[in-house]
Amino acid sequence: MNFSYVNPTKIQFGQGQISSIKELIPQDQKVLVMYGGGSIKKNGVYQQVSDALSGHQWIEFSGVEPNPTAEHLDKAVAVCKAESIEFIIAVGGGSVIDGAKYIAAAACYDGDGWDILVGKHAVDKALPIGAILTLPATGSESNSGAVITKASTRDKLSFLNPLVQPKFAVMDPDVMKTLPERQLINGLVDAWVHVCEQYLTTAAGNMVQDGYAETLLKNLLTLGRDYENHDNDQWRANLMWTANQALNGLIGAGAAHDWATHMIGHELTALYHVDHARSLAIVQPSLLRNQSVNKQQKIKQMGINVFGFTDNENLVDQTIDAMEAFYKSLGVSTQLTEMEHKGTKAEAIDVIIKQLEKHGMVALGESKAITLDVSRAILEDAVA
Repeated sequence: MNFSYVNPTKIQFGQGQISSIKELIPQDQKVLVMYGGGSIKKNGVYQQVSDALSGHQWIEFSGVEPNPTAEHLDKAVAVCKAESIEFIIAVGGGSVIDGAKYIAAAACYDGDGWDILVGKHAVDKALPIGAILTLPATGSESNSGAVITKASTRDKLSFLNPLVQPKFAVMDPDVMKTLPERQLINGLVDAWVHVCEQYLTTAAGNMVQDGYAETLLKNLLTLGRDYENHDNDQWRANLMWTANQALNGLIGAGAAHDWATHMIGHELTALYHVDHARSLAIVQPSLLRNQSVNKQQKIKQMGINVFGFTDNENLVDQTIDAMEAFYKSLGVSTQLTEMEHKGTKAEAIDVIIKQLEKHGMVALGESKAITLDVSRAILEDAVA
């Protein structure tokens, strides 16, 4: 269990914390404020940001998509270069924050920003970033990862670099009050799978990581079961903090990681525009059933410590069934149906497999046991 762990992101958690950004950004730095579709202008967040930056010189960039595309983000890269931007504030959920990470790195590079995603450019410099989280889900506000889509080729790829980790993250649960229910539910599911990708792997006796992961899963299970009472400060705050802790690096330190569900899920999003979280719910149950022998020790541990089951000969299946039932209780499908108007099931699977092969996703999972043939078998179950 050897690891090096540091999380340099300063968290400003709680109601009214957006105003604190005025103290966190040097006043002599020119700021780019970026956001998505404009909901922040309806819920008061934009005004709070504007008030906090009243002593700063700043411009804005809007329209970042739910799955941010390099094509749109490159417009912001050009703005950063032309306007000599020195600091970026991302106001939104994981997509906006991921987009800010891409912009921050690409703005300090003379070539095509997509080179970062395909490994042609190693990020050696980036503009500093601050995040104002409006949708808890990805943990992107305090980690160094980003996922970006290239619309023209339907590629969805990721990169990791400590230089794009946000310097600070403002987490005010009040901003969740006006979120659509679909986005709240997506946040629950996304955080759940993030924990699973670091927990349902190789049993290694990591008591802190396993114990904390189980606590986070129980939190999400409780929040999901109490979803009808989600419109209160405590529920919002607990989801926001749990989703952050799910992917800030702590539970994955010194532990094996999987991420196969994400890699396959990314292709569903890129090809069929499935919400990211819902792509995970589609893939994960089928993947766990396929890999149940390899993962049986941790699945059983989850069944006992998270769901409260007693040890029995059907515990693995019982636990996976319970996870699937949890998704369905939230109205989240566990099979892909979005491709129905674009071809047959067999054609859809062929397209997904070709994309996985194109992106080098030919040996996934903590033990690299998920080959393309295994991915095909998983998709046979996951595609309706």
